[in-house]
Amino acid sequence: MPSFAADALTFVCDYPASQAALARLKPGSPPVAARFEVFARGIELANGFHELADGAEQRRRFEAEIDTRRRTGRHVPPLDETFLDALARGLPDCAGVAVGLDRLVALALGADGIAASMAFVHRPPSR
Repeated sequence: MPSFAADALTFVCDYPASQAALARLKPGSPPVAARFEVFARGIELANGFHELADGAEQRRRFEAEIDTRRRTGRHVPPLDETFLDALARGLPDCAGVAVGLDRLVALALGADGIAASMAFVHRPPSR
């Protein structure tokens, strides 16, 4: 099993299109998303992507996901028509990166995962 270097940041880039529902695809073949994640000591610290601004393509992706969920018997959420309407009105070219504070705390603690940095851990009720 591959692992990340203990003393360096690792950037994973160019995700398969199926793993980036809201990201633009880069030109070329095979189609990959303009998306990345950054890891330190195996902990995901951040992820970012170039936003998909094509409302018709976003609708197609959402509908494909709904079809897959329906066929596999999973919960089918409603289409986010407000979001799709906003895209249809025009979204400026944009990108973003989300950094997890809980992940930075876990890294500072030297923890193996984010559970050590969480104030409240969900525990299923006992029966």
